[in-house]
Amino acid sequence: MTSSDKGADTGAWKASAESESKAKKLRLYAVLLWVLGIAVEIGAIFGLLLNKSILEEKASVDSKGVLVTDNSFPTWAFALLIGLLVLDAIFVIIGSQLWKKANHLDPASEKDKVKFFIQNQLGAFIPIVAFLPIIILIFLNKDMGKTQKGIAGAVAIVVALLAAVAGVDFNPASVEKYTAEKQAVIQLLGEDKVYYAGGGEVYHVCGDVSDLSGSEVTSGTTADAVAAGKPRLTLKLGSELEKCGRAVPNNLDEIVAAIREVQQGNATEQVLPSPDWSGVEGAPTGGDLDTLKDAVKDLQGAS
Repeated sequence: MTSSDKGADTGAWKASAESESKAKKLRLYAVLLWVLGIAVEIGAIFGLLLNKSILEEKASVDSKGVLVTDNSFPTWAFALLIGLLVLDAIFVIIGSQLWKKANHLDPASEKDKVKFFIQNQLGAFIPIVAFLPIIILIFLNKDMGKTQKGIAGAVAIVVALLAAVAGVDFNPASVEKYTAEKQAVIQLLGEDKVYYAGGGEVYHVCGDVSDLSGSEVTSGTTADAVAAGKPRLTLKLGSELEKCGRAVPNNLDEIVAAIREVQQGNATEQVLPSPDWSGVEGAPTGGDLDTLKDAVKDLQGAS
């Protein structure tokens, strides 16, 4: 690997310009959808729940036989309220999915715990703004019948919970996770170069594997792969290295296990085990091995 190659490979993983551009657009769309959801909520509150002009006068006879009149929440308004609650949920959930996709294209760093948590779990908090006020007003409404209030309240709570769960990112991406996978690629190949195609969600260390057969294969950096919608390194590293005639380290299983822990969000340490090249035919030696170790050391230090 030349010095220029090393310069291109060192440093923590960074989103490509394409990923950053896509992420900005997705976040903009997500915010717009969240705003629409909150607008629907406001419309339902002021147009239905707090709008006395839509109430219908209902006459009834009390226990003393006296004719009394009272206001009631009309059936059409009740049906419209249910529809708006569902529409609110659709806007919020789609927005949350776009927000999570943006975070996987251009993730935050785990070094800033507060920013990392807020950025990745924002979609779980938006439903509080989009549903809590209307849920409270439904149960406090004095014009709705008990049945109407029970049904509308139940629907509001259910869709709010669905939206909140849909907004949670249970395994958020991070600069550190992507850096660990980039480290694995450099350790095994000597450079940040991987292969991917249109289908699937992983990128590969060999372009001739069966998973890519029949597809137009693209090569690029790990950042390019993420921009193309491939956020994870394949775990079939042994067979792929052999397929392309590359050296397979003795402790590859240990390396794969560490990568799996990183991908599943279980690893607290982002530095992967160093490859054991002892006795491996075709393994990097001498100056090549020193250059490779320097590149990985620089990458670990930057992350």
